[in-house]
Amino acid sequence: MTTLAPTISVRYFPRTANWLRDLTLITLGTLFIAALAQVKIPLPFTPVPLTGQTFAVLLVAAALGSKRGTASMTFYIALGAFGLPVFAGGASGITYLSGATLGYLIGFVLAAYVVGLLAERGLERSIRTSIVPFLVGTVIIYACGVSWLAIILGSFSKAIAAGLVPFLIGDVIKLIAASLALPAAWRLMR
Repeated sequence: MTTLAPTISVRYFPRTANWLRDLTLITLGTLFIAALAQVKIPLPFTPVPLTGQTFAVLLVAAALGSKRGTASMTFYIALGAFGLPVFAGGASGITYLSGATLGYLIGFVLAAYVVGLLAERGLERSIRTSIVPFLVGTVIIYACGVSWLAIILGSFSKAIAAGLVPFLIGDVIKLIAASLALPAAWRLMR
């Protein structure tokens, strides 16, 4: 008795397999970002909490590349906008999106694209060179986040004090941690 099962394989449907792989990776990236968003430390002197999101965004973008990394971030924001508790500390909804962290969320999307693009060009090949795209991504996140926070707080200097200075040391640690975790992310991708 013979079956058709051996003849129906992924090699006959490469586009379907690639599409499913991309969708799986984008979803896993989104879930990883959502999970690290739950690591939230509120700081009493700023409306922006300390979270694990920056680490997740940088790592997902470098591992998935510009298109899938950006799609993963966009999917994450869409899930939160539709009410799933994926934002920092389980927050969600349009009201949250109009708050102090909107600029950072926009920065996450832009940073995911740029970090992914730099990674596609080979800058994530070693721990030393992966610092470059991660640093660029962090600057993009800060530029968007602090700019939006300046609008919310009514002062650029207040935004710098509340949205940049308290996070510098933590983000340097996240940047280094993302560089060290990148080889493990590559292994998981395979």
